[in-house]
Amino acid sequence: MALFTFKLPDIGEGISAAEIVAWHVKAGDRVEEDQPVADMMTDKATVEMESPVAGTVLRLAGEVGDQVAIGAMLVEIETEEEAEVTALSDASPPSEEVIEAETPGESVIDEARSEDGTGASPLAQWGAATSLSPNGGAANTLPNSTVEAAPSQVLASPAVRARAKELGVDLSQVKAAGERVRHSDLDAFLLYGAGQGYRPAGVSAQRPDEQVKVIGLRRRIAENMAASKRHIPHFSYVEEIDVTELERMREQLNASRGDRPRLTLLPLLISAICRCVPDFPMLNARYDDEAGVVTRHGAVHMGVATQTGAGLMVPVIRDAQDRNIWQLAAEIRRLSDAARAGKAKAEELSGSTLTLTSLGPLGGVATTPVINRPEVAIIGPNRIIERPVFRGKDIVAAKLMNLSISCDHRVVDGWDAASFVQAVKTLLETPVLLFAD
Repeated sequence: MALFTFKLPDIGEGISAAEIVAWHVKAGDRVEEDQPVADMMTDKATVEMESPVAGTVLRLAGEVGDQVAIGAMLVEIETEEEAEVTALSDASPPSEEVIEAETPGESVIDEARSEDGTGASPLAQWGAATSLSPNGGAANTLPNSTVEAAPSQVLASPAVRARAKELGVDLSQVKAAGERVRHSDLDAFLLYGAGQGYRPAGVSAQRPDEQVKVIGLRRRIAENMAASKRHIPHFSYVEEIDVTELERMREQLNASRGDRPRLTLLPLLISAICRCVPDFPMLNARYDDEAGVVTRHGAVHMGVATQTGAGLMVPVIRDAQDRNIWQLAAEIRRLSDAARAGKAKAEELSGSTLTLTSLGPLGGVATTPVINRPEVAIIGPNRIIERPVFRGKDIVAAKLMNLSISCDHRVVDGWDAASFVQAVKTLLETPVLLFAD
């Protein structure tokens, strides 16, 4: 038998620590070589860690939510082959450093210690404080323990008894108008006895408070959004766009799309944005505020905010300016499916230069999206609504949509943001221009 210390390897993203988001094993479990033992969250993605050896798990680095430094102990495994352990392990002693997360978690080492520092576990302290009854069971030694007497028999039908039980009402407290308690008597008690802790019929009980530990992707989102609002002076601009012709063209394109993916508004909007970016390079940029350098990118790497079961992710369409609307539609579908399935690669979730965020049919009238730092702008289309508008002297039905943009005021001036949106508006309201050279 030999002890093997599986240390958290350098995942190759220049990180110093990773967060534990899931354990697949526990102390005492038998693991085989290449068996998954933990999921670790980096700044970009979740990585599944596999055991390099077979053996029995002795100790884990911490709980879900803890952060483990690169090179620190992740799992201790007792192996049967000493030669194998010697080949895989190094001469340095196993590290037990665990970096506290912002929402502190307890280590498995601390979990076994008592609060008074005696070293006795809570279970051992409970056992020492509990006496055994003569028949071998644990005797209840809690103070003031009493046994309530059974309530006196109350005459009521099974239906009334079932309803009272469901509502938590003691029938002995209900005043009956006759010899037995009826539904009307129970209704009267609920109406006038609500102040005694009972609720009226038909009113559901209040849900208990729930504490949810902020870990994994949700914590990354919280940290990134807080940093964005803390460092970036946001301003937003909203413009109304008539997309009647754009929607008519989109319907015609979809009707003859063949085996190509169905077009939504997003590929057309991305195409319009990419056509306008060369005239407004300050929008397609990233700002390193520590170095005081703004990088204006030539290529448009479009981030598309995608809602997943784990939270908001931003997969990236590389070189969006070089793709046609059908290629954009296919890439949007591929990336969003991968993100929702948790299979998006790290390189597909980083490196965006401009972000598009859409709530689809829930888009609302207007939005003020938060910038995806270190970018300097984020664009959000809102819900399309059909309304009457004036066309000359006539009133016609038109499909209208508000387009919102939030910008970093340190880099983008209000005039530039408004001029950019007006240029995009021109293309969307005259969609034939999207295909003009």
